[in-house]
Amino acid sequence: MEILLTLALVTGGYALATALHLSGPIAIVVAGLLIGNHGRSFAISDHTRQNLDMFWELIDEILNAMLFLFIGLEVLLLAFNGKLLLAGLLAIPVLLFARWTSVMVPVALMRFRSHLGRGAVAIMTWGGLRGGISVALALSLPAGRERELVLAVTYILVIFSILVQGPTLNRVIKRVSPG
Repeated sequence: MEILLTLALVTGGYALATALHLSGPIAIVVAGLLIGNHGRSFAISDHTRQNLDMFWELIDEILNAMLFLFIGLEVLLLAFNGKLLLAGLLAIPVLLFARWTSVMVPVALMRFRSHLGRGAVAIMTWGGLRGGISVALALSLPAGRERELVLAVTYILVIFSILVQGPTLNRVIKRVSPG
């Protein structure tokens, strides 16, 4: 019953958000956070929690496989040219600066309440990996010239995240962490 309720929440929440001209994926992420943080601790037994985790992990694996299949098919259709490649490469430092700014401001405000480590901003900036959700959102755009640009830049950012940020995150943590 709980699995069916979570499925109903996902499909119904997505449909409601879309009907209200809001972001369906963001609405479902918020619903997942609410269930994951509050529902798990107050209303779900250990057995049900285990079954829900197994179900949603399976759904996650299936959807990720489908997403990367679609990514592969879409990459074949994109005509990567010098302009798109340049736009993607220029987007990397812009993205890192935007990420740094969006992390630094809340961390600076939180320092009044709690102390985060010296390298927290650098770690959260470099560790802000992008992937499936970014590509899925880019793939959901309507057809047009802008879609190709957004898709190409998103692919380049995701590839940078996977090939550069992911493997080097441990080195960044060691470099900026005290000790």
